[in-house]
Amino acid sequence: MTDWLLIAPVLLPVLAAGLSLAVWRSAAAQRLLGGGTLAGVLAVSAVLLVLADRRGPLVLSVGGWPAPAGISLVADRLSALLLLVALAVALAVLVFAIGQGTAEGDLPRTPFHPAYLLLVAGVALAFLTGDLFNLFVAFELMLASSYVLINLGAGAGRIRAGMTYTITSLLSSLLFLTAIGLIYAATGTVNLADLGDRVPGLPEGIRSVLSLLLLIVFGIKAAVVPLHFWLPDSYPTAPAPITAVLAALLTKVGLYAMVRTQTLLFPRSETWTPLLVAAALTLLVGIVGAVAQHDVNRLLSFVLVSHIGFMLFGLSLYTVDGLTGTVLYAVHHIAAQAALFLIAGLVVSWSGSAALSRLARAAPPPGLLAGLFALAALSLAGIPPLSGFVAKLTLLQAGVAQGGAAVLALLAAALVTSLLTLYVMARVWRAAFAAGGERPPPARGRMDGVRMMLGATVGAVLIGVVVAAGAGPLARLGERAAVDLLERSTYQEAVLGGPDRRGG
Repeated sequence: MTDWLLIAPVLLPVLAAGLSLAVWRSAAAQRLLGGGTLAGVLAVSAVLLVLADRRGPLVLSVGGWPAPAGISLVADRLSALLLLVALAVALAVLVFAIGQGTAEGDLPRTPFHPAYLLLVAGVALAFLTGDLFNLFVAFELMLASSYVLINLGAGAGRIRAGMTYTITSLLSSLLFLTAIGLIYAATGTVNLADLGDRVPGLPEGIRSVLSLLLLIVFGIKAAVVPLHFWLPDSYPTAPAPITAVLAALLTKVGLYAMVRTQTLLFPRSETWTPLLVAAALTLLVGIVGAVAQHDVNRLLSFVLVSHIGFMLFGLSLYTVDGLTGTVLYAVHHIAAQAALFLIAGLVVSWSGSAALSRLARAAPPPGLLAGLFALAALSLAGIPPLSGFVAKLTLLQAGVAQGGAAVLALLAAALVTSLLTLYVMARVWRAAFAAGGERPPPARGRMDGVRMMLGATVGAVLIGVVVAAGAGPLARLGERAAVDLLERSTYQEAVLGGPDRRGG
């Protein structure tokens, strides 16, 4: 039964994508198939999280071939938790897209549903895979699917922006494939658990090169400064639900890959200066970029870049408290960032423009939307008692406990970023929700779609509220996940077996 649970989040969306193509004549069938599949895998991911927390990492050897020769799928506390939150957000975004009409466009045979399901399959594979090559496959699956989604019904401008995203992603993939080849040449394996035994035995120079190469690869995927240049030009051009799901999930997959490889393959007992510098640059450059923006979608894209720095902050400390903060912040950020982009989509739809100056002259959106924006924005800024405050407090406490001039400088950068985040969120609030001109209510024929979009947005915001309400249990779960990351033997023994089988 556990084997089926592990393969379901990857296999079911792939099968559903194929069936969705088969029923392309019926938009209703595609909607039902997509929503039902995501609801099913969401339930499966919840079961996986409960089992992984109680029993330890769950492992499936695909085809019966044991690791390290065979393909392994692994669900531990970290991967199962991120998978659960990612699928919840993906389902909410799908409902929003159906309500908006993005999922169907002008023709019922749109590729939206197959591409969206394959994107979810790629995200699930990235979280669950136990080897580097299938992580590469997951990234390629996400790249192909996201390119289709970004360019649905696109004009020349969006296609150019999509090409920037695609070329950058292909460059990252080429570097990743090169890294995989070098790692295999040096160790004779690509299995992550097996690499955890072999990479530490390599000469220090080779380890450093491999570590930095993977850091660059996943830094591009996660939009870490100075590798972030592609994101603000690519995401804002897509429809609101596409921007929301890409912003919420794809950067977190890159971050997850960074956390998994840096802790499992390159264990450290002290802070790592390159990551500290990258975290500080990402925090400050991203938020300064957001301050300079006059378009709400570009502003949110730069905020997205900036807050990746908080997660790098926790990873760079290489302590249980720091990694706990990274886990909590990733969970919070997936929900908050998706909610903000969905709200921005509704605001732009209401006012007819994404420019802050024109938003200020338009009629304010409904009060419900204002309340939803306030919850998501204040959480992102770290205002208590919302989920962002819990995650940031954990990170700040971890930094204070670690000490050192470099860490204290990073703490200062984090505090400045939080204040500037509150400032840019206040700018959007003033422009979007202050009194302006008049606008008639939406046409009666579109009311059902508006209700679906509002319901999906409420759902995305409520995910963040649930995270805040369950902060205590979630923090303890995050701490157990952090302990697993630093005590690598738990993951390795689950995949490879006992010390005898691992050769020591």
